Amino acid sequence: MNTIFAIILVFVGCCSNVVFLELLVRDFPGSGNIVTFAQFAFIALEGFIFETNFGRKKPAIPIRNYVIMVTMFFTVSVINNYALNFNISMPLHMIFRSGSLIANMVLGIIILKKRYTNTKYISIVFVSLGICICTIMSAKQMNVGQEVTEEQGFYSFLRWLLGISMLTFALLMSARMGIFQETLYKQYGKHSKEALFYNHCLPLPGFLLLASDIYNHSVLFSQSAPVEVPLIGKDVPVMWVYLLMNVITQYVCIRGVFILTTECASLTVTLVVTLRKFVSLIISILYFRNPFTAWHWAGTAMVFLGTLLYTEVWSSIRAALRPEEKKKE
Repeated sequence: MNTIFAIILVFVGCCSNVVFLELLVRDFPGSGNIVTFAQFAFIALEGFIFETNFGRKKPAIPIRNYVIMVTMFFTVSVINNYALNFNISMPLHMIFRSGSLIANMVLGIIILKKRYTNTKYISIVFVSLGICICTIMSAKQMNVGQEVTEEQGFYSFLRWLLGISMLTFALLMSARMGIFQETLYKQYGKHSKEALFYNHCLPLPGFLLLASDIYNHSVLFSQSAPVEVPLIGKDVPVMWVYLLMNVITQYVCIRGVFILTTECASLTVTLVVTLRKFVSLIISILYFRNPFTAWHWAGTAMVFLGTLLYTEVWSSIRAALRPEEKKKE
C-alpha cells in the first residue's frame, strides 16, 4: 500500500512541479534563483521541525561531511535552475538531466575503479546518442521564426552553449556528489531524511550571494497579474501562487521518492523516476506546445531505452515471469 501511495506522490508531485516551474520560467526566464531559494527554505523549515525536533536531535553523520556534500548539492541545484536563463528549453533541460547515467558510469570507472557489463556500456551509448541528437536539433532551432541579425543570432547561440556547459558541469558534479554520498552511507549508515534536511538547511546562507537577484524577482513577481485565491478570498499576484505551488509539489515529489527508496529496491525506484521523467516531458511538449521534432522524439526514445537497458528492467521482468510460466506448465 505504501509503495502505491509513494508512486502516486512521485507522479503527481513531480509532474505538477514541472508544470509550475515552466509557468514561472516562461514569464521570467531568470527566476531560477528565487525558485531554488524557496524550495530550500521550505524543505529546511519542515526538516528543522520534524526531523531535528527544533535542533535538539544530533546528526548521525558528522557536520563536516555534510558541508562537503552540501557545497556540491547547492552548486548543482543553483546551476540547473539558472541554466534555464540561457535559452535552454524545458524539454531539453529534462532530457539532458536524464543523462546522469553517463556521468555516474564515467566517474565510477575513474574514482571507484568500477567495471560494468557490456549491456551497460551499450545502454550508455544509447543515452549519449539520444542526448546528442536532441541537443543538436535544439541548436538548429535557435531563433527559428524570429527576425534577428546575424550578430544577435550568434550571441543567442553563445548563450545557449553556455547553458549547455552549465548543465554538463551540473551533471558531473551531481554524479560526484552521488559517489560521495554512497561512501558516507557505507560508513555511517543510511540517513536519507537527515541528509535531506542538512542538504537544504546548510546552503541557505549561500543565497546571500544571490540576494539582489532574488529581491529583484520578488518585486517582479509582486507586479504580476492578480488572481483570486479561493481559500482566502483575496487577490494574490499569480507568480507567487505559481511559486508556492512549485514549492509544495517539489516537497511532495521528494517525499514520494524518499518513501519509495525505503519501500522498494533501487531498480524499482529508477524505473518509476524514469517513467515520471517521460510523463513530465510529454506534458511539457503537449501542454506548453514546446517545439519537438521527429528527431527529438528519436533522441528521447534512445535516452529512455538506454536508461531501461542500464537498469536491466527487461531481465528482471523475464525473471519475474519465469515462475508464472513454470506454474502453468
